[in-house]
Amino acid sequence: MVTILTIGTAWAEPVTIAALGDSLTQGFGLPNGEGFVPQLQGWLDEADAEVVLVNAGVSGDTTAGGLSRIAWTLSDDVDALIVALGGNDLLRGIDPAVSSANLDGILSEARGRGVPVLLVGMDAPANYGADFEAAFDAMYPELAETHGALYHPNFLGALAAIGDRAEALAKYMQPDGIHPNRDGVALIVKDIGPDVLKLAGTID
Repeated sequence: MVTILTIGTAWAEPVTIAALGDSLTQGFGLPNGEGFVPQLQGWLDEADAEVVLVNAGVSGDTTAGGLSRIAWTLSDDVDALIVALGGNDLLRGIDPAVSSANLDGILSEARGRGVPVLLVGMDAPANYGADFEAAFDAMYPELAETHGALYHPNFLGALAAIGDRAEALAKYMQPDGIHPNRDGVALIVKDIGPDVLKLAGTID
């Protein structure tokens, strides 16, 4: 069972949260029920949270792709939003200033509609240089502060925290070394889940 300090929040009716993201959100390479959204839904159900998740993850999506579909993702029944984008921007070496502007547009759209957001960051590798790494890593907390969003530092943080990288890759990642397997997703959900509960608790 899940042990959470914030259990006890009661909702009059289910809160609908859309998870806007890329393949990490969509569940690339995993059977139905084993991806991030269904595992997070199960975690929330165990926590007795009246939350319904909508999988708005699209494999290969960049922050630009998320910006292009944010308006219709925020349908009238969506009460809150998880934004987990930026991994594909990293893979393509997109200028962090461009990624930041796209995320700013997403958060602005949500803020304008009164939809609270949990912004989930990514951790840039060092291979693009120190300036790129610093700019990319800084944009998430800066944007969260600007827009009053909740913030979770790193989607893959639970896996990055495993000291033995070889072990983490072998036990928790798919063969491509990019996407987590079922067990890896379970660790990610356990890490991010409490912040999703906080997001749900912001709904009046």
